[in-house]
Amino acid sequence: MYDTILVPTDGSDRSLTALRHALELAEAVDASVHALYVVDTETSWLTVSKSEVRDTLRNVGEDAARQALSSAERLAADFDVSLVTATREGSPDEAIIDYVTSEDIDLVVMATHGRQGIGRRLLGSVTERVVRDAPVPVTTISESAGDG
Repeated sequence: MYDTILVPTDGSDRSLTALRHALELAEAVDASVHALYVVDTETSWLTVSKSEVRDTLRNVGEDAARQALSSAERLAADFDVSLVTATREGSPDEAIIDYVTSEDIDLVVMATHGRQGIGRRLLGSVTERVVRDAPVPVTTISESAGDG
């Protein structure tokens, strides 16, 4: 059914809930799990010094990636599942889709973040774009999934 499951993570409680779901599924079907942190280095066309902004985003993002992937490793230690961790940079949805293709991922499990109103309209949703563009099934985990 599934051999490799990808969980994009930002280290949030919501993404850890998605990871727990993926680890439980992977344990049941004898799959491996990939935890991916994407350092968002995309800059606006309005940015004056793109390279300086991108370098700053990269530095901050690499620290956040280490923390998020460390949390993923601690959670995975409770499961009999192989965990692969990776960091990429760029546009999050594009990096996730590229990772799915390059790593032969069978399923993506990711959290929804519940952005609403104008923020969602202006910024869109990474999860929504991945659901729309992924060449494999995507399971979305809502915030309330971790409550039960």
